[in-house]
Amino acid sequence: MQLVHSVSELRARLAGEQSVAFVPTMGNLHEGHIELVRIARQRGSCVVVSIFVNPIQFGPNEDFDKYPRTLDADCAKLQGLADVVFAPAVEEMYPEKQTIFVEPPPISRELCGEFRPGHFQGVATVVLKLFNLVQPQVAIFGKKDYQQLTVIRQMVTQLNLPIEIVGAETSRAADGLALSSRNQYLSDAERTEAVLLSQTLRGMGTALAGGAADYAALEQGASAALAKRGWQVEYVAVRKQADLGVPGMEERKLVILAAARLGKTRLIDNLEVCL
Repeated sequence: MQLVHSVSELRARLAGEQSVAFVPTMGNLHEGHIELVRIARQRGSCVVVSIFVNPIQFGPNEDFDKYPRTLDADCAKLQGLADVVFAPAVEEMYPEKQTIFVEPPPISRELCGEFRPGHFQGVATVVLKLFNLVQPQVAIFGKKDYQQLTVIRQMVTQLNLPIEIVGAETSRAADGLALSSRNQYLSDAERTEAVLLSQTLRGMGTALAGGAADYAALEQGASAALAKRGWQVEYVAVRKQADLGVPGMEERKLVILAAARLGKTRLIDNLEVCL
């Protein structure tokens, strides 16, 4: 495995590679990330993992400065799985002030986008930059960040990028909590409580499969139940899998999405439901 920090090193290493599978990350890798890399290993002869905490996707009151940077530990976990780890400095990715941005689709201003204005513009812009640098044939993203996956898929389609986007299933702890780098911020009591988010989504999924059709009532009931336990709920929403639009009654492929804060930690999760 080769660790590179500069764009010139990366391009020199990848020159001539014909089958590159790419996993973009912000580091602080957990088993969910490693599963994405395992999938990439099956999809390309050269696996590239980027580790870059992207400043332009963080808002002014978010956790950019304290986001864990654990490069040595990350590289140890990637030994035997990745061929190239690209870990650039901010100055390498943004050699001058970024004034050109990807304008993401309108859905980027709903759901997480409502509470994190500018977030998906920052995500789409850095992912496009990384795609331009790595030039992969396939890229792997986790379904846990379902809205992010939707935005990236739309960007690739609308900008005619020759990249296959693979959505990988969410990796979970034994009790069902979606794995996330931010889970380490939870206290022991909060970690015990955190599983309620995935349990709430599963309950909604069971209700939908059983014929429940009042989506607004399901959303409001779930939000109220979480709030009663002390969660600060941003949203619980039933949307279409295809584009995260508001579904009509005829829609058969749904996804339930939620974001809520437990103490100081923001958690997201989702559940696909096929009726």
